[in-house]
Amino acid sequence: MQKKQKGLVWFRNDLRVTDNESLTTAIAENKVVIAVYCFDPRHFMEANYGIKKTEKFRAKFLIESVTELRTNLKKLNIPLLVYYQKPEDTVPELCIKNEITSIYFQEEWTSEEADILAKIKVEISNFVAFKGTYNQFLFHPEDVPFEIQLIPNVFTQFRNQCEKWAKVKTEFVVKPMPKENWKANETEIPSMETLGFSDFNLDSRSAFPFRGGEDEVTKRLQYYFWETKKISVYKLTRNGLIGADFSSKFSPWLANGCISAKTIYWEIVNYEQQIGKNDSTYWLIFELIWRDYFKYISLKNGNSIFKIGGILNKSYEWKKNTADIENWINGTTAAPFVNANMIELKQTGWMSNRGRQNVASYFAKELLLDWRIGAAYFESMLIDYDVHSNYGNWMYVSGVGNDPRNRKFNIELQASNYDGQSKFQNLWLQQQLF
Repeated sequence: MQKKQKGLVWFRNDLRVTDNESLTTAIAENKVVIAVYCFDPRHFMEANYGIKKTEKFRAKFLIESVTELRTNLKKLNIPLLVYYQKPEDTVPELCIKNEITSIYFQEEWTSEEADILAKIKVEISNFVAFKGTYNQFLFHPEDVPFEIQLIPNVFTQFRNQCEKWAKVKTEFVVKPMPKENWKANETEIPSMETLGFSDFNLDSRSAFPFRGGEDEVTKRLQYYFWETKKISVYKLTRNGLIGADFSSKFSPWLANGCISAKTIYWEIVNYEQQIGKNDSTYWLIFELIWRDYFKYISLKNGNSIFKIGGILNKSYEWKKNTADIENWINGTTAAPFVNANMIELKQTGWMSNRGRQNVASYFAKELLLDWRIGAAYFESMLIDYDVHSNYGNWMYVSGVGNDPRNRKFNIELQASNYDGQSKFQNLWLQQQLF
């Protein structure tokens, strides 16, 4: 008798059912499919520099995203098992218990994720096939016109060649499993309290008043493109500081994979055909290419993105002045514009692109502090933390990465240009009445 193929989809930073290659392939290849997501306890502990790896804002967004993923998988008759334990303890056990023949997952290459995969492989018999996919890119690694080791160190060269030669693949279409595939399970999505946090209410001033999850980002896409047509002025407004609509705000959902870069790209193409193409519609594609670029830089350079000298192996005299670090974190530096942005981050888990560049430049170029401490704090706090963009941008601003000009921001001039009437600074620096 032929043995039925059984597939396990191990979700990582790809918390969606639309355009999910691992899921689509698992459904096509197996008689039985189950899915798993692990809230890794290590992600909620103190890590480097005594900073917690994940703070409450990102934790809540993640819980919301996994909750929605479970609902959407149920519509496909696929159970999502959720655990608050290490993947290397959970995945092998599930494979044995459910007689899994193939594991489907999104490839990750940064050190922590690679270590976990290696540990899982050690625990699992050779009869289980590992099927990794690269579905987090706009331009798939097969399609970029470079060997990975020859990815240019200047973004413009990368962008020009990709725009000329690389094609964006079509989206993967998911079909439901037969009803008999559905099995109820007793596993629970952890609460904020389980992860070590108290629940909280959103700050009314937040520029990111959104929930996690695939349905949420679909609504946002619909709103930003079709209902308001804000994408048509994106390039003009993207350096804004206040409110939800000066930029697309897709980055948190992109970071944990509630939406793919391809889905956004093809929606832009559709919009351009129906409504019109301009600098702003192109600029959102431009930003998606930047996101890809930092992924390729990390793929090319490996652990160098976490080293003090960065990918350039530059030697600077970095400091670790505790008082300066605390002042920066708490928004009590000598620079009001920096303070306003840092208080926004502390209160909401969000900061604008313009704010990030300024506070990072101030940290690394003004205070001359070890840029990796700033990067670790961003990792902890930002709802849209993405390892490649975070460390790529911090290296870039700190003079150890891909900025060919090694710029230093004039914070006062930036504040004058982007917050001329101090509306943003007043919003975050005013004393609370109570």
